[in-house]
Amino acid sequence: MQLVTGNRLRDGKVVYFAGGETWSPAIDDALLVEDDRAETLLREALAGSVPRPAVGPVLIEAVRANGRIHPLSLRERIRASGPTTGPTAEPLIGTASESGG
Repeated sequence: MQLVTGNRLRDGKVVYFAGGETWSPAIDDALLVEDDRAETLLREALAGSVPRPAVGPVLIEAVRANGRIHPLSLRERIRASGPTTGPTAEPLIGTASESGG
């Protein structure tokens, strides 16, 4: 399954195509389609008025599990989850700091 992601034109934040001309920063709002419909979804994301709300739209692979959408690649999981370091980073499960060493 695939969805369309890009970056919001006004501030560069990661956004996901939710249909129509709607883009959302929440991956769970994204339209997730079967692979045979992915190119059609990308064309829909590229349609509409200019300037478009998102730049660099691309298809990525993802799955729906437990009612949530999960990107398959590490790069896209990081883009969906936010920073991996710094004051806004969430701790990673199974890191040395959690296991005491």
